[in-house]
Amino acid sequence: MLREYRDEDAARLNQVALAAFRQFHEAYDDWPAMAASIGRMSVLSQTSEIIVAEDHGEIVGGVAYVPAGAAKAAYFDPHWPIIRMLVVDPQARGRGLGRLLTEECIARARRDRSPVIALHTTPVMSIALRMYLRMGFERFRDALSIYGVPYGVYILRLA
Repeated sequence: MLREYRDEDAARLNQVALAAFRQFHEAYDDWPAMAASIGRMSVLSQTSEIIVAEDHGEIVGGVAYVPAGAAKAAYFDPHWPIIRMLVVDPQARGRGLGRLLTEECIARARRDRSPVIALHTTPVMSIALRMYLRMGFERFRDALSIYGVPYGVYILRLA
């Protein structure tokens, strides 16, 4: 079940985010700094709409939908909504939750009448990248590397 984030979800969402990224720890030059950032996913609720995936009352995934006009990294067009920090607990993977959360962000971009939605990801996250490409996202340009890991901006045209 998908639902809107609530303040009391912060600790669990942050745990899920860390668990989701932990498998990539060797790819980042400074994993402790990256982990510190990921472990604060809940602060995105101040500037984004966070959607959580829940299974039997427990949060097993989440994503931030950053609307058009909200502050975002300079490699994104400020008029685009973006998908940020898609995370699924490793124990809940393989059930389509990542796709479901992504589809919800796309639905919100359509609700907001945006002609495009964007995200950034890395080839290191091969499963997520393949999912985005299957959903129709296309590589748009390079983004800044994060702790030594190359990232790219991907867009999905909605109009």
